[in-house]
Amino acid sequence: MRKLKLIWDFRGPNSAKTAEHHEIHLKEYITIKNLDTNITGFELINNMHTIAYMVVKEADMKPVRDALKPHRGQVYEE
Repeated sequence: MRKLKLIWDFRGPNSAKTAEHHEIHLKEYITIKNLDTNITGFELINNMHTIAYMVVKEADMKPVRDALKPHRGQVYEE
C-alpha cells in the first residue's frame, strides 16, 4: 500500500515556529478523525522556509487533502 506525504510550506523568518505549531494541529486532526497514521513532522529547509508534513495512506488522501488543503504532496518512501 502506497503512502503519500502531504506538505505545507511556510516561509519567512518565523517559518520554523509556524510549521512546528502546524504539526500540533495535524496530530489533533489525526486523533479527531481516528486516522491510521502517526507520521507527522516539520523540517527546516533553510532559515526562511520550513515544511510541516503528514503521511497518509493513498486511500485516505482525498478526504484529508480536501479538509486540510496541503500545498503539495509526494510519494512517501521510508
